[in-house]
Amino acid sequence: MITYPNVKINLGLHVLRKREDGFHDLETLFIPYTGIHDTLEIITGDDYSRTSAALFGKYGSASTDEIPMLAQAISDDGRLMMTIARKEGVDWNPMDDLCAKAYRILADEYDIPPVKIFLEKTSPVGAGLGGGSADAAFALRMLNELFSLGLSDDALAGYAARLGSDCAFFIYNRPMIGRGRGEILSPFDLGDSFFGDHEIQVLAPEGISVSTAEAYRGISPRFPETSLTEALARPVEEWDGILVNDFETTVFAGHPELAAIKRSLYDSGAVYASMSGSGSALFAIYKKD
Repeated sequence: MITYPNVKINLGLHVLRKREDGFHDLETLFIPYTGIHDTLEIITGDDYSRTSAALFGKYGSASTDEIPMLAQAISDDGRLMMTIARKEGVDWNPMDDLCAKAYRILADEYDIPPVKIFLEKTSPVGAGLGGGSADAAFALRMLNELFSLGLSDDALAGYAARLGSDCAFFIYNRPMIGRGRGEILSPFDLGDSFFGDHEIQVLAPEGISVSTAEAYRGISPRFPETSLTEALARPVEEWDGILVNDFETTVFAGHPELAAIKRSLYDSGAVYASMSGSGSALFAIYKKD
């Protein structure tokens, strides 16, 4: 089975308060963006892979700055083989990838057979687009379908939330308000005119990666003057200045080039532009002609 996990963008992102468990309570609107995606294949045992030959041919002997473009590992119990390919290099252990963790979280509770997972990673890492979370959520959905586990979306979202704060969103993969750490979700209707009248473009600057820790450094939790839902209820042309991403304050201070890119997006005719998540990706919304 092959799927194409898409990324997300955040419309508004408020850091409301710091919690006793060390996390922060957030409020944001997640929306899927299909213009950037990975390729994920999961097969059982000796099934034929439709992607492995192409991945090994394209990435198998290549490296960048001595980091291999293709990495493969087998779990200690031999039940999972994980292969990851990425043009910029794979600098993490495949067994630590969220897709591998997604398999283990279900294998611990259900009698599912050994699998091979092949991931071609083309979505940017450390860009605030949730590519890794999407891979994990899609893996959960694929395993549920492959092995007829009969899990509902809500049940899958429960497993996804254990893997990462925004993983659960990708189970539903439609506009959702995220609260708590981002895992408390509720559907939100942007209206047909939003998607019908506007075009979204996402820009992930090369060479800039922002860690979550960096984004939170110096953040001052607060409740916004205009609530997220009140801001979203206004026309898109009025969002600038009232629909804000709180992480822009800290991230732009460390990466002024991102602030310059945001200004350039408005100069190019965008009716709204913002950083997505904790950065470094930015997106622009344009009015269709």
